[in-house]
Amino acid sequence: MSLENRAKATAKNVEGKVQEAVGDLTGDTKDQLEGKAKQAEAKVRHASEDVKDQVKKVVD
Repeated sequence: MSLENRAKATAKNVEGKVQEAVGDLTGDTKDQLEGKAKQAEAKVRHASEDVKDQVKKVVD
């Protein structure tokens, strides 16, 4: 497990939530969509780290 990769994914998720919230407040659909995309990217990064952890457990 890479704590650095998980931290980056969490930061990306927070960034996406903030951007989506700003888009909600301003009515800017571009910000809303970009924020949701960043959150989705973070979810994929977390899932990737989960897979790496499981593989490492099997190998060890």
